[in-house]
Amino acid sequence: MIRWRKGEVVRIRREWPGAVELDVTVPEGECRALAYPPLVGRPEPGDEVLLNTTALAMGLGTGGYAMVVAVPNRLPEDPEGPGHLVKARYTPLQATVQGADEQDSPHHGKLQEADSLDGMPVIVADLHSALAPILCGLYAAGQGVRVAYVMQDGGALPVWFSMAAARLREVGWLAGVVTVGQSFGGDLEAVTVHTGLLAARHVLEAEVAIVTQGPGNLGTGTRWGFSGVAAGEAVNAAGVLRGVPVAALRVSEGDRRERHYGVSHHSLTAYGRVALSPAQVPVPDLPGEFGVRVRDQAELLAVRHRLVSVPVDGLRQALETSPVRLSTMGRGLEEDLAYFLASAAAGRLAASLLS
Repeated sequence: MIRWRKGEVVRIRREWPGAVELDVTVPEGECRALAYPPLVGRPEPGDEVLLNTTALAMGLGTGGYAMVVAVPNRLPEDPEGPGHLVKARYTPLQATVQGADEQDSPHHGKLQEADSLDGMPVIVADLHSALAPILCGLYAAGQGVRVAYVMQDGGALPVWFSMAAARLREVGWLAGVVTVGQSFGGDLEAVTVHTGLLAARHVLEAEVAIVTQGPGNLGTGTRWGFSGVAAGEAVNAAGVLRGVPVAALRVSEGDRRERHYGVSHHSLTAYGRVALSPAQVPVPDLPGEFGVRVRDQAELLAVRHRLVSVPVDGLRQALETSPVRLSTMGRGLEEDLAYFLASAAAGRLAASLLS
């Protein structure tokens, strides 16, 4: 199940908050590796490292790194400080964090009886790659908005894996990140999507929340076997907490697989079968036959949800201002414009709910 290797750090390639990318020599040659200093300490050139090379051997597009499990000759100091939530539970790298919702948290008083999002728009999307284009559409409205990102645990567990989240936080496009479930490393930690949304609203004082899984996406080509099913549960959480769920469609013109071409079956299943709370579904007004296909597919969701036609004029220009590189499933803006427009349309609709 795990491919183990010992290696030696050759050089540091780059780093961003919570993560360091390395070149490491292993018996097979040289490989790219990723370390999370908050977990294992900061590796330096010349250090021996213990690696998990499973994802690298599988050639995973998102997570194709060797992962540093330990720097055995230079272990970090024992952690200090509060925190009783255990995440990545019962794995060799389980870690304790302080949850915003736990009793010893300074935020516990705000969250102990919190039960409402006070009508806050909550944009839910299937893929992590939707985060930046949603923000592009939201900020294209030209108003200052305080936005929190609530990261589910369907993909990467450490938010540190996401260079995009780190950069969006740095430039002020995100007021903070809340990691929920088994995910960790955010500005705030929470036990569930529900308390994560409440923390976004009442602790980070967000006006809008965006909920997606972390980088990476597990799919099996079956109706129910994909991690994005949790998008439907996020809609339910937003609805029961009296927020305004905005269900962003996963749309693709670049992915020619029938189950993903147009509106992905991920959206149709998560929103059509799992989401019981009514949501507003932004349907991008795309041109031509492809646009007709998207609108016809979206009609399947009209039984429970409110479909809202959203014009896409000016959204490409907004997407081109993104402070992070736009990419989904290896495709950029030119290769799958429809995907990014649909995500930006969700941001545009949410902005209209604030006025």
